Amino acid sequence: MNARAVTTPWALSTPALVLFGCLLLVPLALTAVLSFNVFDHVTGVKNEFTLAHYAAVLGDEYYYGIFWRTFWIAGLTTLICLAIGAPEAYVLSRMGNPWRSIFLLVVLAPLLVSVVVRAFGWSMLLGPQGVLNQALQTVGLGPVRILYTEAAVIIALVHVMLPFMVIPVWTSLQKLDAGVEDAALSLSASHFTTLRRIVLPQVMPGILSGSLIVFGLSASAFAIPGLLGGRRLKMVSTVVYDEYLHELNWPLGAALALVLLLANLVVMLSYNRVLERSYKKALG
Repeated sequence: MNARAVTTPWALSTPALVLFGCLLLVPLALTAVLSFNVFDHVTGVKNEFTLAHYAAVLGDEYYYGIFWRTFWIAGLTTLICLAIGAPEAYVLSRMGNPWRSIFLLVVLAPLLVSVVVRAFGWSMLLGPQGVLNQALQTVGLGPVRILYTEAAVIIALVHVMLPFMVIPVWTSLQKLDAGVEDAALSLSASHFTTLRRIVLPQVMPGILSGSLIVFGLSASAFAIPGLLGGRRLKMVSTVVYDEYLHELNWPLGAALALVLLLANLVVMLSYNRVLERSYKKALG
């Protein structure tokens, strides 16, 4: 192999690598450096090394509760999206034109609207005078307090994140030959057995990628927890926002953001390992 064949791929990839470094790695490195700086409420950020912010985050039960709430909401959102999105993707894959294109556009429609607009829409629907409470009052079951609760955040997150589950699963189903299912059914296999033994192993990569996307975006979501959770229902992203803009304690906010990033990576890599093992076992 000559030198040109070795250097050409790197030369072609250099612009993308430089862009990746400038937009992601450099800000992340600066955030990491900031998290180790001393903060004084009188003089502000000092260029001095300290581990006090990480000690505060890892040693305070207040932050444990916030992280637990964040990952609990993200996990439940992922499960609901999986329970709704996987069957929806399966139905989409069995549709013919033009209905497939129409319903695919319906699934993707929420992505065309700003997440802030969607959050305000849900706040009007779930508020004390919203459509849901008015309907409950009509049948004598209301009013029910939904807005500024975990339920409101989960409902809105599922609405926002559902397309990120449907599309990967639907893409995996496009690679599945419908004739294989018909062959299994012709050999007296039940519909449940066909789904479990043939369809599920084939769509597992889509389920894995969709679950990772939904969980990661839900755990780091800010607009929906901030608008529908209120000031009392804290998640990590809203606490980081408060530390940066209200308390002006940038190092503590940076430390919280990095701990969230590392915790997200641990959860997602562990989930990836478990699902990959199940996928290989199902195929083997």
